[in-house]
Amino acid sequence: MTDVADSRWQEPAALDPAVVRRAWRVAEPLHAMIYFVPEAHERYAALGVPEPAGYFASRAAALGPVGPGPVVASFFNFNPDLVARVLPAAWERTTPAAVLAARLEAADAALTRALGDAVHGPEMVEAAELLRRAAESAAAHPEGRPLFAAHAALPWPDQPHLILWQAQTMVREFRGDGHVAALVLAELTGLEALVLHAASGEVPVRFLRRTRGWSSAQWADAVERLRGRGLIEGDEPRLSDRGRAQRAWIEAATDRLATSAYTVLGADGCARLAELTRPMSRAVVDAGLLDVDNAVPPRADRVASRST
Repeated sequence: MTDVADSRWQEPAALDPAVVRRAWRVAEPLHAMIYFVPEAHERYAALGVPEPAGYFASRAAALGPVGPGPVVASFFNFNPDLVARVLPAAWERTTPAAVLAARLEAADAALTRALGDAVHGPEMVEAAELLRRAAESAAAHPEGRPLFAAHAALPWPDQPHLILWQAQTMVREFRGDGHVAALVLAELTGLEALVLHAASGEVPVRFLRRTRGWSSAQWADAVERLRGRGLIEGDEPRLSDRGRAQRAWIEAATDRLATSAYTVLGADGCARLAELTRPMSRAVVDAGLLDVDNAVPPRADRVASRST
């Protein structure tokens, strides 16, 4: 079992991973809102793929008309039964190209609703140019990053706010693929990774279970496995010292693996990107585009009936 890896053999990172993490995190609401906004849900439903199928089809569409296997592997922490209910069935109703177009239209409408005239402003143009440079730089490192590589092959939109959205989508998937690699090295299943996340106290158990489609019995089994490995403790499971050390290593490895996308910007470019996108992300949050109550419930009752 791998808890914490000795990284003394590695070369120092070309760019401080903390700087990279800040640049990504500040801009992330500009991408993440696509999973919550009604503009997206409505467009997917119009294509015949209502939620939760819309989420899986839209995020996986860059891979082509895939079945559940590649999605379970690359998304990592969703109940396979949930994914198999919606894919490949969604591709009998629509095409990946149509879903990708609907997703971009939704991003356009939602960002315009939140940002107003700022979508055409000089700050948007500059931020889009910086983030596109990072995303295109990341495309030189596709190895082991299937979800990122699929998005990197998509054509670029023309408008700056959509370039920004697509670039943030790309660096998000770049980071996500690296995070999956760190979780695999730590010998965690997708469900176990969720349980550890919940045990950190950062995200409520109910939200993680509801949105990922796991039953209470499956969750409880994972808790006991992690308790047996000494990673969590207590009646209300919380991270043990060993669990905190493993989580810290996973996050540090994820940060390090993301640096190659941002090295082209340097520390000053990353700082400028964060400066430009901070008010944009704040406007997205203030407009309610990240309201967790709009997260798509995966009909967990039906999933649980097949998995308990």
